[in-house]
Amino acid sequence: MSAENEFMQLEEDIVEALRTVYDPEIPVNIYDLGLIYRIDIDSKKLVTIDMTFTAPSCPMADYIVEDVQIKMLGVQGVRSVKVNLVFEPAWDKDMMSDEAKLELGLL
Repeated sequence: MSAENEFMQLEEDIVEALRTVYDPEIPVNIYDLGLIYRIDIDSKKLVTIDMTFTAPSCPMADYIVEDVQIKMLGVQGVRSVKVNLVFEPAWDKDMMSDEAKLELGLL
């Protein structure tokens, strides 16, 4: 597999893993909720994720960040992960995928 294909596969695997992380209070994964702002994979396969929450005072924040870290380290090829919490831009429901909006009855 070429380096470019390997990188693209790793990115797909990361997104797939993120789709298994849920806020226990919302029945939609964090990726489709639009909580993932950026995924960066460097040449050493160190992954940096910028993410937010639906509210800055999310009571499940520590649990969700820990789940993201565990799931990322479970992706074959990922050597380490850093999760940055960001609140700019502020999250709003327009950031959700159509699937998430449909699941939550917003479409």
